Amino acid sequence: MGKEALLSIRNLKTYFFTYEGIVKALENVNLDIYARETFGLIGETGCGKSVTALSVMRLIPEPPGKIVNGEIWFKGEDLLKKSEEEMQKIRGNEISMIFQEPMTALNPVYTIGDQIVEVLLLHKKFSGFSMNNLPGYNFLKRRRIKKEIYKEAFKEAVEALRMVQISDPEKVAKQYPHELSGGMRQRAMIAMMLACDPSLLIADEPTTALDVTVQAQILELMKDLQKRKGTAIWLITHNLGVVAEMCDRVGVMYAGYIVEMGTTEKIFDNPDHPYTRGLMGAIPKITEEKERLEIIPGTVPNLIYPPPGCRFHPRCKYATDKCKESPPPLVEVEKDHFVACYRYEEVKHSAIIKKERKI
Repeated sequence: MGKEALLSIRNLKTYFFTYEGIVKALENVNLDIYARETFGLIGETGCGKSVTALSVMRLIPEPPGKIVNGEIWFKGEDLLKKSEEEMQKIRGNEISMIFQEPMTALNPVYTIGDQIVEVLLLHKKFSGFSMNNLPGYNFLKRRRIKKEIYKEAFKEAVEALRMVQISDPEKVAKQYPHELSGGMRQRAMIAMMLACDPSLLIADEPTTALDVTVQAQILELMKDLQKRKGTAIWLITHNLGVVAEMCDRVGVMYAGYIVEMGTTEKIFDNPDHPYTRGLMGAIPKITEEKERLEIIPGTVPNLIYPPPGCRFHPRCKYATDKCKESPPPLVEVEKDHFVACYRYEEVKHSAIIKKERKI
């Protein structure tokens, strides 16, 4: 969609084949992420945000999950055509992912330092040592690695912890995940994911379960590291305040579809999709006096039995028969602004009239 992207997802379909039926989690997802930018993906819980990221990482559990169609281009290569061995060289090296809950993502029986060392040994060379010499490496085989090589990697792990502003990183590197606070664990996860200088960092709800002060520190840390390292960040969240603060561009997802995509300013100030407009209308603003916030009627559809056509049409006041027959394509309605809605012009016109009445 314009300039060459670092990551391009095209017509991605991911399904889960369960006993109850086929969960159509992703349907023809298309998005681009560019080098050095921060891209936000927002939407309600269960809309497919995390599944999109896991599809890119090729971490969809099979069975029941399966990527049934599409292309995922990263640095000019289709990740869906790569073997598992090739993907292992990309994960943690070229593309890293911070998972929602660091307590479950970190291994509870190994120290923080050892877990960062494993990432470094898998993707970097130390004193000529390559992990290719030790197939099937895990922590239990650490005794087979020369002490000098381990010390060299451990020193770099400590520097990674220092980079994310952890005080006394030498001590923290020798501690276990349960000995750290939630914020410290999240910083340790970020250190691990950035240890090999990835081109793309996927952050899936990186501030979940953290208090507001720690949230602000983690987000500030990510922004600072991006400036220093030049890493592109893909931020997955349902916190619109975080997106407004962090992101250059935003994609809005509903029931497995990208329904709108554009610059953060455009999406927040003048959204053209009725779902996006509903999300923005539900945010309380100190600049406006409202007795009641806007609501989106209805409920999120069951993706085993999704509605035909546009999946949002049962909840949309602009829906017509055409919306019920076939899903609208994601089209560029103006420069770098994409919308999947047959009635987006009516949505825009309605918003303009509302603004004029307020004035």
